[in-house]
Amino acid sequence: MLDFDTAQQQLAAAGSPSGHTETCLLHQARGRVLARDIIASIDLPPHDNSAMDGYAIRFADWSPDARLPVQQRCFAGMQPEPLQPGKTIRLFTGSVMPEGADTVVMQEDCTEVDGVLQIHQAPAKGAHVRYRGEDMHSGGKVLSAGTLIGPAEITVLASQGIAEVEVHARLRVGILTTGDELVMPGNSLAPSQIYNSNGFMLAALAQGLGAEVSCVLHAEDTAESLDAAFRQLLAESDLVLTAGGVSVGEKDLVKPAIEAHGGTLSLWRVNMKPGKPVALAHIGKTPVVCLPGNPVSAYSVFTLLVSPLIRNMQGRGIIYPQVQWGVFAKDIVNKDPNRIEFMRVQASLEQGQPVQLSAYAQQSSGVMSSLTWATGLARVAPGASMPAGSAAPYYPLALWLA
Repeated sequence: MLDFDTAQQQLAAAGSPSGHTETCLLHQARGRVLARDIIASIDLPPHDNSAMDGYAIRFADWSPDARLPVQQRCFAGMQPEPLQPGKTIRLFTGSVMPEGADTVVMQEDCTEVDGVLQIHQAPAKGAHVRYRGEDMHSGGKVLSAGTLIGPAEITVLASQGIAEVEVHARLRVGILTTGDELVMPGNSLAPSQIYNSNGFMLAALAQGLGAEVSCVLHAEDTAESLDAAFRQLLAESDLVLTAGGVSVGEKDLVKPAIEAHGGTLSLWRVNMKPGKPVALAHIGKTPVVCLPGNPVSAYSVFTLLVSPLIRNMQGRGIIYPQVQWGVFAKDIVNKDPNRIEFMRVQASLEQGQPVQLSAYAQQSSGVMSSLTWATGLARVAPGASMPAGSAAPYYPLALWLA
């Protein structure tokens, strides 16, 4: 079995961005990946402005008994007059600072009576002023190529007046499930049959990462059915994921089908639990990742091994999300002496305490209900006995599946 960390690195490097880009309107850019650095074309703020509702003054004009006539009332969007010595201009949040003013006094710290301002609390020179370019400088990089665009990034882009951006083309993921025992939901089950959940699960996981699902196919356990499925998958996809049929049984025909299309397995079995039967192949330039047929195992393998590959092929700058640490709430034992166990856990946080990890009571790979309960996966070394309070690496699903 291949070491888990080595397998993760090999899989992440198994594909690369296609190099194809497209222009995307800003309101449609959420979830896309920037293909070029974004350089600021304007300073932000574009001018010195007030951070508060208040009054612009020359600091030198202040004294405890000063009475400053209000020269002008200036709202955001108006151009103020130059401030005359010994006077003040009424400003509102976002108002441009008048020429000659260097300080804003909050309205709570002063009183205006009959157009004359009296300041009750000593101001600090330069207080409540946002200075031109203190956020972004024209000519400076504000976002890097490979950035996943979310609401915060859209805010930055819009603030620079950018209406459309160049992004990587969406990664097309094709999905194949196999097994004569599988029936599509909505149909009746015959004896010894189960419903096919892997296709729907893998499609949802890929879409959650921002990929386009090009097709979801199910093949019968025959060479002819698998051959036809691979022809379609390879024609329509940049990455192919299969579930099941890659072991060594008489009807595990995925490996021969890959070889029939010119592919060779370059990775086979990983020392992880759940999820040992993992394979990687390339057919031409298309990576093919073969996941276990067990849904819980496939879910874990996708999270830990496939999601970095997808992020890499999308052109993202960060392909490995953060691995956090938590402490087990109860004693934990990994009974397998050879494989790392990734336990389904739920994380909770109390103020002043480390993250607490509670393991699902039943860690069998057949317990699909654990997936809706878990917030992440905790890594436990082979054969390890970990008493309550022991620390373990924690892979949050909210980060690894985004």
